[in-house]
Amino acid sequence: MRIRSTAPLALAAVTALAGSLLLAAPASAAKHKGGLHLGKIQYDSPGKDNRSNASLNAEWVDIHNNGKTKLQLKGYKLKDNTGYTYTFGSHTVGAGKTVRVHTGKGKNTSGHVYWNRGSYVWNNTGDKARLIKPSAKLLDSCSWTKANKGTKNCH
Repeated sequence: MRIRSTAPLALAAVTALAGSLLLAAPASAAKHKGGLHLGKIQYDSPGKDNRSNASLNAEWVDIHNNGKTKLQLKGYKLKDNTGYTYTFGSHTVGAGKTVRVHTGKGKNTSGHVYWNRGSYVWNNTGDKARLIKPSAKLLDSCSWTKANKGTKNCH
């Protein structure tokens, strides 16, 4: 009988706790940015850093257009703390679409562009990516430490 009388109380307590956690989650979640912004960054390519093109291309930054119209990225820059800078040529990113900037070499497509570097850009122990407008105004930035374990979701 004791089990039956305490079970509803325990169930009510667990339900109340779960409900309060669910209500708290959206308030603490990161807000999704509007317009053009940095998305996910893979700053530490998986496996050994051997400077192979495959390893270099596994280091990337997603730039997301969360707006309602396509955007021309010509003249936009992606820059790190050291000063390494990728400057977009004529490239359009559609509304709701993402373009991934890979460090290594490859053929540009609508969703992937290549920095064409032979060495890594992003520091694995901490760095900061900056997305800069052609007017030189900072549009977005995202930083990380080694605690992020190789990837950082910036929005």
